[in-house]
Amino acid sequence: MHDEPGPGLHNGEERGATFEDLAAFLQRPEPDGYPVQVVRECVCRSCGGRAFEVAVMADEAARRTCLACRETEFIADSEEYWDDDAEADYCCACLCGGEEFAAAVGFSLREDGDVRWVYVGLRCLACGALGLYEDWKINYGPSAFLLDRA
Repeated sequence: MHDEPGPGLHNGEERGATFEDLAAFLQRPEPDGYPVQVVRECVCRSCGGRAFEVAVMADEAARRTCLACRETEFIADSEEYWDDDAEADYCCACLCGGEEFAAAVGFSLREDGDVRWVYVGLRCLACGALGLYEDWKINYGPSAFLLDRA
């Protein structure tokens, strides 16, 4: 998926019911992956909603749309890489067919506190399946401000 190691996509076997379940999923060590030190729940800045449709563009961009108010927000630094003239590479969907999710962002940090890697985790609201739907490397600093852009 990327030029450096990261967790793989879900296989539909892990389930959860809460943000804590999704956070634990993102923090679980993966072979050759970077450790996730911080997990932030995605919460709509407009209405406080916690249910989303999520679209991604390959390599470094994810955007969420609140199901309650339809407000769209970019995850981490995705706005810089999002191509408004192109369609998203895909809208996230669970193996069960569900397209509505609770979302969280896991951050792997460098020793200086800057973000090294971003992981977008989703929990299907239909069946509870947990999965990693996108991840990307942060090649610049300072980047700690991204922790507030889940």
